[in-house]
Amino acid sequence: MLSFEEKIQHLEKHLSQPNENYADSFKEEIAMFLDDFSNQNKLLLFLNKINSIEEIEEIENWVENLCSRIILKFDSEGEEINDFIYDYIKFG
Repeated sequence: MLSFEEKIQHLEKHLSQPNENYADSFKEEIAMFLDDFSNQNKLLLFLNKINSIEEIEEIENWVENLCSRIILKFDSEGEEINDFIYDYIKFG
């Protein structure tokens, strides 16, 4: 099982990987929103919910799901990207 700090490090590493497709282009937006990749950042507490054996894969899936949701549901005319990301973190 990964520690909270290890989960944060993996999330930061995954978000900083080069873009391979359009969905990946939103990783930079997510990283800028989260800003502080330390255990003091309360926005990262959702990582505590990830407790499976495949934790690394679960963190990556969380990022991919958020990127997909941005593509499908984000309305740049009606909301800010930071509000959209925040709502996803808080409400899934």
